Amino acid sequence: MQRLELHALPGLPPVQAGDDLAALIAAGLARAGLAVQPGDVLVVAQKIVSKAEGRAVRLAEVEPSPRAIALGAETGKDPRLVELILRDAVRIVRSRPNLIIVEHRLGFVMANGGLDQSNVVGPEEEPQALLLPVDPDGSAAALSATLGLPVVISDSFGRAWRRGTVGVAIGAAGLPSLVDLRGQPDMFGRTLHVSLTGFADEIAAAAGLLMGQGAEAQPVVLLRGLAWSAPANPASTLVRPAAEDLFR
Repeated sequence: MQRLELHALPGLPPVQAGDDLAALIAAGLARAGLAVQPGDVLVVAQKIVSKAEGRAVRLAEVEPSPRAIALGAETGKDPRLVELILRDAVRIVRSRPNLIIVEHRLGFVMANGGLDQSNVVGPEEEPQALLLPVDPDGSAAALSATLGLPVVISDSFGRAWRRGTVGVAIGAAGLPSLVDLRGQPDMFGRTLHVSLTGFADEIAAAAGLLMGQGAEAQPVVLLRGLAWSAPANPASTLVRPAAEDLFR
């Protein structure tokens, strides 16, 4: 029977712009006594990747455009935040008070363009907002190459038709983000015709049980005991092409 273990890395310090994130994680693995083994996968929260890559923006430095000012008035959101959302958006999908759903330049359809202000700075500090990494798959590949194991970068997404957020993969390296099971038999020998598994999303969701969504401060989780045979592909393969999307 396959056994899966999850280990949150203890004692990681607050991450600042320019920090060597791979070195911080390697030190965390050493403190936890976790030597890398086959079947290990490291899940890293997007937030600390963005912080290390200097993706925090001071709101005082943002000049909102007329479009951002108008949309801010419609939604009740700070026009400076709206400006940052629009800069990375391909299009606005929907908006209502306190919410703007956009198609991000990375292909994700997401609330508020992935912009984050929670756990970024303390209440007494100058307001900042955290943007997504410029290239999450590239960020995962760099960490994977340095640390010597597959890496998934996770973020919390809401989901159409369901309440609540869940961890999903926005970057991945060293494993198959999407596994194509079409043509394989099910347990009764029936051929699968449409089955695609979001393998990296499932890994991110599992790690989210330890990462949490609030003050848990556990942004790195090691999953141990995984197995796969499909070829590696990046998290960008999880984005549904527009031609296949019945709801765009």
